[in-house]
Amino acid sequence: MIGIIDYGMGNLYSVSKALERLGFDYFVSEEEEELAKATGLLLPGVGSFRDAMAMLVETGLKAFIEREVEAGKPLLGICLGMQLLFEGSVENGETPGFSFLPGKVKKFPYKDQSGHVYKIPHMGWNKLTRQQPESFLLKEVSDEHVYFVHSYYVDTDDRDVLLATSDYSEEVPAVVGKRNVFGTQFHPEKSSHAGLKILKNYAEYVERNDI
Repeated sequence: MIGIIDYGMGNLYSVSKALERLGFDYFVSEEEEELAKATGLLLPGVGSFRDAMAMLVETGLKAFIEREVEAGKPLLGICLGMQLLFEGSVENGETPGFSFLPGKVKKFPYKDQSGHVYKIPHMGWNKLTRQQPESFLLKEVSDEHVYFVHSYYVDTDDRDVLLATSDYSEEVPAVVGKRNVFGTQFHPEKSSHAGLKILKNYAEYVERNDI
């Protein structure tokens, strides 16, 4: 069963409804004792990196998540939840993240190297480019369009964590993963076939790796 972590900064309704439509058991909780019973965790997120980390620290959920991941429990971060998995962010000042994955969250440049101007935030449908199509998370997912809403992106030198990317003034890590930690920069619950399939693949992975 998937435990959706409620720390006050997640779009819980749409993610919950997506899992419900897919037929997977889930629950939403802010309580460590209850979340510890989940066989896999989901960390949604909207808003500021700094505020999100402050809430996770204040509630004790940061330390809880670190313990669960260290024990091997699967974790999927969505949108801001994905960014929190990395080493830190420059949003509203330097803020450390979980450091499960290498890289730092930076603000999109308004122009690319050719001088083309981009609207910020990056909002709307953009195409995935699979970097590791053999990943279980991308099973039956092609280079489809998915729905993004973000003003900051992850900059990483470790291409091994990039399962899929997109392009918006910079190469954008769109699906990431390493060991039992995964993330999507886009909103899979709002991304039609590709997004729902990724959620399904994660939920099935959780079932297979029930610890």
